[in-house]
Amino acid sequence: MWGDGKRLYLRNPFIEGLPPLFGDVMAFLKVVALEKALEVIDSFPLKPAVEDVPLEESLGRVLAGNVLSPVDVPPFDRATVDGYALRAEDTFMASESEPVKLKVIDEVNAGDTPDFELNPGESVYISTGAPLPKGADAVIQFEDVEREGNEVILSKPAYPGLGVMKAGTDIPKGELLLRGGTRLGFKETALLSAVGFSEVPVFRKPRVAVISTGSELVLPGEELKPGRIYDINGRAITDAIREIGGEALFLGIARDDRESLKALIERGVECCDIVVLSGGASGGIRDLTSSIIKELGEVKVHGIAIQPGKPTIIGLINGKPVFGLPGYPTSCLTNFTLLVAPLLRRLLGRESETRNVRKKLTHKVFSVKGRRQFLPVRIEGAKAVPILKGSGAVTSFIDADGFIEIPENVEILEAGEEVEVTFFG
Repeated sequence: MWGDGKRLYLRNPFIEGLPPLFGDVMAFLKVVALEKALEVIDSFPLKPAVEDVPLEESLGRVLAGNVLSPVDVPPFDRATVDGYALRAEDTFMASESEPVKLKVIDEVNAGDTPDFELNPGESVYISTGAPLPKGADAVIQFEDVEREGNEVILSKPAYPGLGVMKAGTDIPKGELLLRGGTRLGFKETALLSAVGFSEVPVFRKPRVAVISTGSELVLPGEELKPGRIYDINGRAITDAIREIGGEALFLGIARDDRESLKALIERGVECCDIVVLSGGASGGIRDLTSSIIKELGEVKVHGIAIQPGKPTIIGLINGKPVFGLPGYPTSCLTNFTLLVAPLLRRLLGRESETRNVRKKLTHKVFSVKGRRQFLPVRIEGAKAVPILKGSGAVTSFIDADGFIEIPENVEILEAGEEVEVTFFG
């Protein structure tokens, strides 16, 4: 064992004949603070990309720019009631004692295109939503008039604009409809539909390759032989990416074999924007992730001063981020939430979206001074219940809604103390 001031090396006499990257197994680079790791991620040359998608596929996506209305809504003056379209000035003298009679010359229904103009003393029957014929400036509803043959009798005057929605009254052409950064829900897609958009510019979903590592892992549904366990991290990370809004591609399980792992990492870098691995990050003799990343690119971080999740790798290959997360499920998903999720949200235009709440602890919690800890908790009403089974327990993650941060200078959090919970997912 020896060091060069920055790295600690372990030499295994049984593998002296293998290439240096395998024979000299790098343990940890200098462990960095979480803030430093986040700065490294922020410096990566990965920028949000934009694509146009069909409106019917845009639900849940984030607009990549401001959207202005290309048309007036409504696009024409239209009736807001069923009744009679007329010239208001023809009715100004109407009263109970001296009603006004107007000739009904036609009928206009929704979807019609009237090609005539009303002359003085004329009216047309019109249905709600139908365009007003030229010359008409008011619609009086049929309940307020009497009809005799081809005449309508009015006993009170109408005024210009009565029963009418003018063109552009709802949405004028050129008006700002939605700002860039808006996440599209059903109301927003309905608005875009109302002004005729068939496609909208949104931030492209980042494509993320997911790789599980470890010869002990088997996929759900396969035979569980002695010494083997089912892979949980592959499923959890893949669906966490999809839940955020990214596109996840699970590449499978890499065995504790250099060529197997290297091939999957290379495939992930080739087909995706980001690569996320679980396991294989601790620096042990069978943990090859860091040496492969170093061979193919650059290791930026190997070790973060947090618990759980210290053995985390952050690297860059061909300009693409590669994350090596711990193998224990709780550690893995905690570091995914801390490190990978913010990057995905940034690429999706969803940086402002957070899921934090303040709750009160149900129990006293002890921590080691000088160690920054992230503790899983379960939410029960206004309370946060600490989960103390350890990061290796599957149920530590499954039972948890999120986690709390215990600063390195804190040894005890008292029962009833208010804490901020960061949600998983």
